[in-house]
Amino acid sequence: MEERIDRWLWAARVFKTRSIAADACKNSRVTINGVSVKPSHTIKVGETINVKKPPITYSYKVLKLINQRVGAKLLPEIYENVTDAKQYELLEMSRISGFVDRARGTGRPTKKDRRAIDAFVDPVMFGFDDDDFDEEDE
Repeated sequence: MEERIDRWLWAARVFKTRSIAADACKNSRVTINGVSVKPSHTIKVGETINVKKPPITYSYKVLKLINQRVGAKLLPEIYENVTDAKQYELLEMSRISGFVDRARGTGRPTKKDRRAIDAFVDPVMFGFDDDDFDEEDE
């Protein structure tokens, strides 16, 4: 018995949808024995599938071929997670680092950025005081 790789990845809950699984195959993020595979590639029991989900690469050993999505409790019967422990360390390091690698100008403004914006928009910068506005009204 054989099954398509994109369908198996979806059924084994590695990817949320089958189209996402197919896109991952097309973009060379899914490999078997170091070779990128197409979404239509057929897999067999005992093969090891590597899936790149940045920042780490997950490895799964196929224990059972399925074509229908199963509940999370049944996953140990479907595949064995053989991902290297070093990959999980990379994942933990990226979670800890958080916004350390955030590019300048992306995301929400920092407190320093907000103060710079407030100083830029402040009317005193344009040569006006609040008193000047009161005198004109009279």
